[in-house]
Amino acid sequence: MNLLKAASTVSLLTLLSRVTGLVREQLIAAAFGASAVTDAYNVAFRIPNLFRRLFAEGAFSQAFVPLLAATREREGDATTRLLIDAVATVLAWALILTCIVGVVGAPVLVWMMGSGLERFDTAVVLTRWMFPYIGFMSLVALSAGILNTWKRFALPAVTPVLLNLSVIAAAWWGAPLMARWGYEPVMALAVGVMVGGLLQAAVQLPALAAIGCAPRIAWLPGHIAAAWQHPGVRRVLQQMAPALLGVSVAQISLLINTQIASHVAVGAVSWLTYADRLMEFPTALLGVALGVVLLPQLSAARARQDDAAYSGMLDWGLRLVLLLALPCALALLIFPVGLISVLFHYGAFTPRDVAMSVLALRGYGVGLLGLVAIKVLAPAFFARQDVRTPVKIAIGVLVATQAMNVVLVPLLGHAGLALSIGLGALVNAGLLLGGLLRGGIFRPQPGWAGFVVRVLLANLALGAVLAWAAQGIDWIAMQAQWGQRALVVAGVLGGAALLYFAVLAACGLRPRQFMRRG
Repeated sequence: MNLLKAASTVSLLTLLSRVTGLVREQLIAAAFGASAVTDAYNVAFRIPNLFRRLFAEGAFSQAFVPLLAATREREGDATTRLLIDAVATVLAWALILTCIVGVVGAPVLVWMMGSGLERFDTAVVLTRWMFPYIGFMSLVALSAGILNTWKRFALPAVTPVLLNLSVIAAAWWGAPLMARWGYEPVMALAVGVMVGGLLQAAVQLPALAAIGCAPRIAWLPGHIAAAWQHPGVRRVLQQMAPALLGVSVAQISLLINTQIASHVAVGAVSWLTYADRLMEFPTALLGVALGVVLLPQLSAARARQDDAAYSGMLDWGLRLVLLLALPCALALLIFPVGLISVLFHYGAFTPRDVAMSVLALRGYGVGLLGLVAIKVLAPAFFARQDVRTPVKIAIGVLVATQAMNVVLVPLLGHAGLALSIGLGALVNAGLLLGGLLRGGIFRPQPGWAGFVVRVLLANLALGAVLAWAAQGIDWIAMQAQWGQRALVVAGVLGGAALLYFAVLAACGLRPRQFMRRG
């Protein structure tokens, strides 16, 4: 399997997901702006997403995927399918109980996430509608782990498009209908989230059936008890405990930051959300794509005890991170007004909202390189079924991030929250890399010094173009000429990208150098 081709496939399909996600946020911004209502919706949506990242894409995937890949490598497909059935049974019943508790306890959850919300009651209602979304997404995470282990990367990467299309339809058609029927228009977004989650879970089933891995969930008490006793389930639960702590650290940080933002100003939660939506482009296109491809391959190399292949894949991933994430970080730091304006400056989204979102985006941009690198570095530990080291690092980073908040939030407001996260990501990535180097797990291959110099020279050229465009054009004044503004932004970014890769080529860097087989 060509790793670059696989990562590119995931990245391109993820791009489709992120584009539709941006359209989703554009419609929400134009319809509701950055207001008390959007703050309520964003907090309510973050609650099931927080649990999703804890139990689905976070601790569960970190524990399940390496075990799944190792079991398939050592014991074959038949034994692996028995593991899938047992894990799916336990997961399904745990999700049913979690959803019931979440719906009943919605007021407590909203208070923990955003007690300063102006529309607290609205957030509670929205949370109750959207909380079952975690059930659908946890099943999607199970399916994605299976499909990725069987090297079927395309479908898991593209399914988030269904959520975005569902919410787009809700914002475009559902919100006016809700208003006409006498309901809060924002309720349409909650319905869209639920429909999108259901669709994402449903489309996985044919793909799983095609590889003979459609999970058989047990419903009889005796069979459920047998699933709990499966050694693979016990192993997943054992690995999930420290992994859950590690993922919880990041989510606790998010919870604290959202709580602080709800008290900073009306609109602060939304400004951070819109900036985060832009951040998700490079983190998903680069970091998530690389992590998805590398984790099963690293796990298989570990099972074969092939240390050279293991270290070589890490070297390949980190070079791609520097090559592609650094120019993205420069764009967020130098050219944020153009990006935010062309994406969100319409309808109810005011010039002040643009300025506030730009401040948040710059704070996040400081740590983009670290955020993307973590997606490559953390799987290096998870593939070895070592979740304790990343957990220890994450706890230290949480403490450091909140200490920075104490200093930065009084000085910078909501932008201080974003900057603390960005700086914390850099520290996290640095500590993970240091641990891999000290343990001899990662041995950098020759040529790093020359590679870094070439990348820095290309970034100097790219940064100069972006700085010229940022200073020479009044992006806010072009609101009425939205089509022209979009073309100009596309031209600036496209021209800067062409110049970047032209300088790299002139320095002797060629795409074939990144062709690698797993």
